[in-house]
Amino acid sequence: MITELLIRLFVPDHEHIERPAVRLRYGVFSGSVGIAVNVALSALKFAVGIASGSVAVAADAVNNLSDAGSSVVTILGFKLAAKPADSDHPFGHGRGEHVAGVVVAVVVIAMGLNFLKESALRIWHPGEVKMSVTMIAVVAAATLLKAWLFFFYRHIGNAIGSGTIRAAAFDSLCDLGSTAAVLVAVAAGHFTDFPVDGCAGVLVAGLVLFGGWKILRETTDPLLGKPPSPELVGELQSRLLQCQGIRGVHDIIMHNYGPNQYFATAHAEVAPGSDILEVHDLLENAEVEIERHMPVHLLLHCDPCDSEDPELRLWQGRLENAVAEISSRYKVYDLRLREEDGVKKLHFHLLMPRDDGTEREVLQSALTSALSRFPDAPVLELQIINSYV
Repeated sequence: MITELLIRLFVPDHEHIERPAVRLRYGVFSGSVGIAVNVALSALKFAVGIASGSVAVAADAVNNLSDAGSSVVTILGFKLAAKPADSDHPFGHGRGEHVAGVVVAVVVIAMGLNFLKESALRIWHPGEVKMSVTMIAVVAAATLLKAWLFFFYRHIGNAIGSGTIRAAAFDSLCDLGSTAAVLVAVAAGHFTDFPVDGCAGVLVAGLVLFGGWKILRETTDPLLGKPPSPELVGELQSRLLQCQGIRGVHDIIMHNYGPNQYFATAHAEVAPGSDILEVHDLLENAEVEIERHMPVHLLLHCDPCDSEDPELRLWQGRLENAVAEISSRYKVYDLRLREEDGVKKLHFHLLMPRDDGTEREVLQSALTSALSRFPDAPVLELQIINSYV
C-alpha cells in the first residue's frame, strides 16, 4: 500500500514500464529510497553498537552502510543503461545495469569477509556487551523498517523485471536474518559468558557472504549470456508463423543487451521457387512486424522448404519416427532430398540438447539401420545442431 502510493507520487507514468525513461525513474527512485533508509539505519545502529560495545550490532551498521553504497551504484547503473547507443556501443548500454549488480555483489562480499574477521576476533577475545531495553527496542524498530524495504525492493524488481533490484531485495532479506541474530545474541549475553556476540557476528557474516554470492551469480549470468525465456521465444515463433509466406521457424538465436533489448536471428521456411524479390520483401515485412510488437531487433534467413513433395514427406515421416525411437528430445528439420550421380541423398539437421553426449557416428548408424528396412532408402547426410534458446 505505502509502496504503491510512493510510486504514484514519485514515478511519473509508472504504468508504462516498457518505456526506457520510466524504467530509469523506477531505478533512480528505488536507489534513492535505499540510500535514505540504509543511511538512517546505519547511523542508528552505529550509535547503538558504540554505546553497547556489541561487535555484531556494529557489523550490522556497516552492512547497512554498504547497502547504501550499493544503492548509489544501482542508480549509476540505471543511468548508464538508459544511455542511447553510440559508435563505441552500437547495441546500447543496457548491460550497464548488470555491471552495477556485479559491483554491488563485490561490495557485499568484501563487507562480509570483513565482518567475518572482526567477529572471529571477538570470539577469541570477548568483550562486554551493554544493551538496555531501549536499545533493543531501537534495533527491533530498525528491523521492521528493513522488512518494509525488502517488500519495497521486491515489488519494484518484479514490476520492471530488474535482477539488480531483486538482488537488493534478497540482500535486505539477509539483513533481516542477521539483525534477528544480533537481537538474540545481545539478549543471550546477559545470561552467559559464552561469546554469543562474536558467534552472532559470524552468522551475520555468513548471511552477507551468501547474499553477495547469490547476487554475483544472478548478475553475471546475463553478462555471460543466458537463453531467453520460453515465453519470449514462443511469442516470437507465433508472430512469425502469422506472417505471410512463412511456413516454419527454426535456428533462433537471441542476444540480450539489457532490459527489453534483444537482437535475434532466425531461419524462416518459405516455399521454394518463389521470386527472390518477393521473398526478400516478405521477410523484411516480418522483421518490421516483430520489431513493432516485441523488444526484438530481428534478422531472418531464407530457408526454402518444399513441403508439397510427396516423396520428401514420405521419407520425412519415416525419419521422424526413427528419430523418436532414439529420443523424444530430438527434432528433425531442414530436409533436402536430392539425387547425385544416381545416388539418392537425404540431407537434414538434427536438433539435440547440449547435454546429450551421443556421437554423430552413432546416430548416423542407428538412423541408417532404421531406414534400411524400406526399399530404395536414401543415403543420410546428418548435421547435428544445438539450440541457443
